[in-house]
Amino acid sequence: MTEKSCPLFSSYLKGLQGPIRCPLCYQYVDGNVRRHITDVHGEEELRRAVLADKESGIPDAEIGRRYGISFSKLEQFITEAYGANVSVLKRPKPIRRWAPKNFREETTSVWSFKQRGDWATHDGRYRGNWSPYIPRNIILKYSQPGDIVLDYFVGGGTTAIEAKLLGRRCIARDINPSAVDMTRENLRFSPPHQLLSGGALSLYEPEVSIGDARYLSDINNNSIDLICAHPPYAGIIKYSARVEGDLSGLSVQDFLIEMRKVARESLRVLKPGGKCAILIGDTRQSKHIVPLGFQTLRVFLEAGFILRELIIKRQHNCKTTGFWYIRSIQRNFLLLAHEYLPIFEKPSAERGVERHTLGEFTLPYRVVAEKARRPETESLETTTVWIFPKERLEQEVQRNLLRRFADPDGHVAQVKWEEGHGVAHLDRPLNLVYVPWPRHDGMTQPRFMGYRNAVRRIVEQSRYALCPGGFLVLEAVDFRHEGVFWPAGLILYEDLRSYPDFSLNEIIIVVFQESPRESPGPDLEIVHRYLLVYSIK
Repeated sequence: MTEKSCPLFSSYLKGLQGPIRCPLCYQYVDGNVRRHITDVHGEEELRRAVLADKESGIPDAEIGRRYGISFSKLEQFITEAYGANVSVLKRPKPIRRWAPKNFREETTSVWSFKQRGDWATHDGRYRGNWSPYIPRNIILKYSQPGDIVLDYFVGGGTTAIEAKLLGRRCIARDINPSAVDMTRENLRFSPPHQLLSGGALSLYEPEVSIGDARYLSDINNNSIDLICAHPPYAGIIKYSARVEGDLSGLSVQDFLIEMRKVARESLRVLKPGGKCAILIGDTRQSKHIVPLGFQTLRVFLEAGFILRELIIKRQHNCKTTGFWYIRSIQRNFLLLAHEYLPIFEKPSAERGVERHTLGEFTLPYRVVAEKARRPETESLETTTVWIFPKERLEQEVQRNLLRRFADPDGHVAQVKWEEGHGVAHLDRPLNLVYVPWPRHDGMTQPRFMGYRNAVRRIVEQSRYALCPGGFLVLEAVDFRHEGVFWPAGLILYEDLRSYPDFSLNEIIIVVFQESPRESPGPDLEIVHRYLLVYSIK
């Protein structure tokens, strides 16, 4: 998150343009209140006042308005003072309950937790912590009591707490000493006997220490049953002030280089058949998406892992009305509301890097081009996660695409997958080309290869048929075929990287509303699809 995209400070940015009273000397300041405070009272006095207000529980947005500081500046003050990027400076509250209410294991490929989770000592103080529902689901699905769970980005200790509650051994590491101290503090509890199934589960105290995820030399080969970790997302949020080796201060490319080391070490320490779950999200630069999630997936696949599941974690802290709705429409961007949770597996035997090579078969299709008919009624989606009723999904997807990306005076083209048709050419100036996923009972590897070949031909034609600034939208759906998980979104993204004419604007996750299965099975039900939105340069 950056100060430009943080909704917490959207309100105060406008309020700083008129006179505002200095919170230290109570003089009215016409202009930059932060400059007045630092000039008159000094930077250190500003820091002390900000931290005092934070400790007293004043909301972040009010602190920003009061002192004229950005969200990143507030984070800097907190991180330098406390050694970790924490959202709440108060001590944890007493334990009220030991487990989530009405908990059910997730059964689909989209995980959505409206409440973060506050059982046991989970408190969310550490800004990088994930919801405890995530490690709880992963630990229950991919490990057994007594197994060893490794989290080498443990932060405030969420994974370690869940491993302790669920009767698993845990090795908890973090490169930041302050995060390690917070984890140890959060592990100072003794769950009641009945929580451990009346003694059927053993209680194991996690092994917590300072450590670097890139260098796990003290952990033996083939000794870990499950890795469950939430790394920083390159330099989006800085989690420490002066900790050497902290990956949260790196650029995207440097981050990926270091994550290759993490992936290699992860493969080494896991037992054959062991699982590795990594939560990672995308970022944005200059209105364009940076697909950090897909790029991190490729890093772990190249290290030798197999991809078993690709879960979409939906975020719930994105505002979709008022200020952000207007900005989203005016500037034509979507608020990032999705993260990726790939479940990797260490293969039982050595294998090469999986390459998805193209065949010769191409799916038959025709192209329908017409004047754009943009509906002007009803609100639009403003985040990267679109959820629609199953019976209206196609209609709503097309309506939002037309309203967002089609010029009212331009022409749009949609591909129709129909047996008996040959390759059709895009021969008129177009503003939008939409390539939907083929609709049939089941995707197979040969059919998917044919789809990729057809997409490649459509992309070649779109380079010349699209107007400057026009959009190409490709739809993809992950699928399984003969026991192999095919990450179609990742593969199409990588196919398009060979076309420098196109720039990736958005990755949209489309989900249909449907009741999930009652009981978990060996595989999650895939209920999401991707819209890869490219603009032509």
